[in-house]
Amino acid sequence: MSRPRAALRTAVVWEVLREALHRRAEAAGRSELDVLDAGGGSGHFAVPLARLGHRVTVVDPSPNALFALERRAAEEDVADRVRGVQGDAHGLLDVAERGGYDAVLCHGVLEYVDDAAEGLRNAVAALRPEGGVLSVLAAGLGGAVLARALAGHFTDAHHALTDPDGRYGDSDPVPRRFTAEQLSALVTDTGLKVAAVHGVRIFSDLVPGALVDTEPSALEALAQLEATAAEMPAFHAVATQLHVLAEVG
Repeated sequence: MSRPRAALRTAVVWEVLREALHRRAEAAGRSELDVLDAGGGSGHFAVPLARLGHRVTVVDPSPNALFALERRAAEEDVADRVRGVQGDAHGLLDVAERGGYDAVLCHGVLEYVDDAAEGLRNAVAALRPEGGVLSVLAAGLGGAVLARALAGHFTDAHHALTDPDGRYGDSDPVPRRFTAEQLSALVTDTGLKVAAVHGVRIFSDLVPGALVDTEPSALEALAQLEATAAEMPAFHAVATQLHVLAEVG
């Protein structure tokens, strides 16, 4: 089965998350879950989750993103299961119910908040205390170092490798990057149990488009390679993003 190249970037996360929510629904004895998508933007994950039958609340600081979310949900006929609320990770519990969600997504948030630990604690506090799933997706240090080096920016690569926040310089648009160990430690410090760690976009950001766009089977082969490598700790060190799945209890 073919897939758009853009979908390849999050395919690993989507499969892991979908399976985790299925297990959570079985454990809870109900098919519809309450999901909080912190920093969910225009609904890249929220709308597909709503199509699966879940109720999704998206908290995002951008009015434009929330407008796009509303339009996208309406186009996909899931507007009754998607709610957008303006807010950020720091004030998450001001706009989202404490202990009210079966699953919380925290994707592309920890890189940008002033205090990553606080942002994560707020996300965890929104989970139901009797059981819940946390999905964290954040920028990986190794992927940035490798990308800068392969582009010939060796000084940038070295700076990112040695910088406490994993930044390659003042022009770096990402305020903070993580290793798999750092991201896992942040999660376990909240009291949750890490269930799985995956590398995301290990090869897809490095492979020239011409190598996959002209051969119908190449994209699917790349997807299979990404999926297999994602589970191997050796490749976490060079992933553009890191995904941590954690559970209450």
